[in-house]
Amino acid sequence: MPGQVTAVSRHATYSFSKPNHDAVTLLAGLGVEGDVHAGRTIRHQFRMTYEPEAPNLRQVHLMHEELFDELALKGYDVSAGGLGENVTTRGVDLLGLPTGALLHLGDEAVVEVTGLRNPCSKINDYREGLLGEMFALDPVTGAFTFKCGVMAVVRRGGTVRPHDTVRVELPALPHRPLERI
Repeated sequence: MPGQVTAVSRHATYSFSKPNHDAVTLLAGLGVEGDVHAGRTIRHQFRMTYEPEAPNLRQVHLMHEELFDELALKGYDVSAGGLGENVTTRGVDLLGLPTGALLHLGDEAVVEVTGLRNPCSKINDYREGLLGEMFALDPVTGAFTFKCGVMAVVRRGGTVRPHDTVRVELPALPHRPLERI
């Protein structure tokens, strides 16, 4: 069964959270139309200060709604757009995807997964103590898993709405694991 888009969000100015909308338009090579993070070069507020010409590999932020369920069990009230994501999904193992996976969102849009969102301390400003929940430690390997979604670039534009399907297309083998970007 394919996954599903549960919410779409954008904000024209720098703000940690993004309000939900009925639809967003993805623009090939740019990101979410009307969102502060859209652009060919990096739009991350801090990173722009030291690498302003770097390519924008963070055009679209996707987050799995299952994380909100997990956080609710720990007493945190988090909803779509609250952590700054543009597309909230259900039924897609975003964190388990390899680099370069294509996500077909609805009938038109396609994004390519570029890496894991690197959680920042502003998460604690949103909800005190929440930053610590954005990591999981593998007791066997000692490796960290970053749980706050993935970043992507827009390969084919289109309109994305809640209830649209999400279809995953894996890249050719060998798969490269996601890294923080």
